[in-house]
Amino acid sequence: MNPETFQPEHFLWDFADGVATITLNRPERKNPLTFESYAELRDTFRALTYAQAVKVVVVAGAGGNFSSGGDVHEIIGPLTEKPMPQLLEFTRMTGDLVKAMRGCPQPIVAALDGVCVGAGAIMAMASDMRLATPETKTAFLFTRVGLAGCDMGACAILPRIIGQGRASELLYTGRVMSAEEGERWGFHNRLVDAGDLLDEARKLARSLAAGPTFAHGITKTQLAHEWNVGIDTAIEMEAQAQAICMATKDFHRAFEAFAAKEKPVFEGD
Repeated sequence: MNPETFQPEHFLWDFADGVATITLNRPERKNPLTFESYAELRDTFRALTYAQAVKVVVVAGAGGNFSSGGDVHEIIGPLTEKPMPQLLEFTRMTGDLVKAMRGCPQPIVAALDGVCVGAGAIMAMASDMRLATPETKTAFLFTRVGLAGCDMGACAILPRIIGQGRASELLYTGRVMSAEEGERWGFHNRLVDAGDLLDEARKLARSLAAGPTFAHGITKTQLAHEWNVGIDTAIEMEAQAQAICMATKDFHRAFEAFAAKEKPVFEGD
């Protein structure tokens, strides 16, 4: 992937200052996902693993909403007519989007506004940080269409963000989590005015992009992999990871800048 020339078909792409912005862009329908956009988003996040020029990713939605999830007419309807093997192919593909988001080394900042439901809520959940507006309404509404709450990793990831009891309530009931609840529960890192949302998300992204981006990738990897190990193993994993970071030029730059009472300029190597 060349972030300077990349031209996706199913969402908007912007790249500047090491920050890539992905904007879901079907505002007339509150930015629903289709079979094609799911696949292109998955492939894009996988390609970002090798896009070293991209330091941080912002995901947003156009028109005052993040995403209404899977398109009712273009996804939900057709799924009711598919046999089991094709249904499993689809659910594995949507889960692969979350795997790709969690697997790419770049931190992902979600800029959330308005409707953020279904697969949209999952994309927000799969991001590393979430900024939202007071108008953001988030719902994991799978039970409303007769499905289980365990969609695209929700039963694994959501409890780790907001706790088992709160996640259970949202996944069983499918009810809306208000922006205030989301911030209080730790789902939203903070709330900002709608007019400032994208600017604030990009400001956060640029601050991360100016940091030690190789080390950020290590942090993201450890945050993901340490879910499945005991404390002793985690401490050893972090000892090895930190030793790798200590061998980077950025670590030496930071020391030299500190000794000179200057601000370090990181280059990601």
